[in-house]
Amino acid sequence: MSLLEIKNVSKIYGELKALDDVSLSVEKGEWVAIMGPSGSGKSTMMNIIGCMDKPSRGQVLLDGVDISKESSKKLTEIRRDKIGLIFQQFHMVSYLTAVENVMVSQYYHSMPDEQEALEALERVGLKQRAHHLPSQLSGGEQQRVCVARALINHPEIILADEPTGNLDEANENIVLDLFRQLRREGTTLIVVTHDPEVGEAAQRMIVLEHGRVAREVVNDRFEA
Repeated sequence: MSLLEIKNVSKIYGELKALDDVSLSVEKGEWVAIMGPSGSGKSTMMNIIGCMDKPSRGQVLLDGVDISKESSKKLTEIRRDKIGLIFQQFHMVSYLTAVENVMVSQYYHSMPDEQEALEALERVGLKQRAHHLPSQLSGGEQQRVCVARALINHPEIILADEPTGNLDEANENIVLDLFRQLRREGTTLIVVTHDPEVGEAAQRMIVLEHGRVAREVVNDRFEA
């Protein structure tokens, strides 16, 4: 059984079909890139996978459980417990240090644990910057804090929306290397991107056009 299965999902706003009968699956431990131009349905897909929205039609199964009909409260719980989110905009609290920003995610999940948060920052190579404010960190460092924040509650899926969109090439490579490391450790990664280089780093690319799956591309050069 796939970790995530999307079956004949449509999302309709009035006469607009943001997603139109989309089906796809993601296996546990797989790294999948969802790609496409603006207006292709990438953001809508991310919102549905991330339990921030529900489809108009179709099913979304996570670990075999249909989450497409759950209440907003239940979706919040599923997102908190099973999904780690990384955004293009870092969404860090400006007056909290790096380690405190990671601990915020713990607060909503269970209990804050500074030592565990420090270990998460060490995992992304930032333990020495743990007590710096966001304004004292580079863009690449802030995104790595966001990766640590997404990992802290041991989610089943890391869902990243344009995670390198605000980064220069050097920091983009650092984040992609982190994703490679996570993939080797068995983490399931779903990365929404328009950047071909980011997409080509993934194990499989799913290309959306006009709300439909236009094609799937398996990366024969993927580094397992």
